[in-house]
Amino acid sequence: MKSNTEKPTNLRADVMPSNGYVLSVDGKLKTRFDTSDEAMTAAVALKQNYPVVQIAVYDAAARSYSPVALPEK
Repeated sequence: MKSNTEKPTNLRADVMPSNGYVLSVDGKLKTRFDTSDEAMTAAVALKQNYPVVQIAVYDAAARSYSPVALPEK
């Protein structure tokens, strides 16, 4: 049986991504997403579960990181 959901592709450790948005956890690139919204949603959920961990979203096209902080209560 084939599922409709796709497993995220694994990133190579020795190559920087050239497109998409990548979740960075404590400085290590982890999961690639196609859109910024998907990446930010996953980053905020991860940050809520693990508030001490440094999480950022890497924009491969712009080659920039956007740090993720918990929303103020």
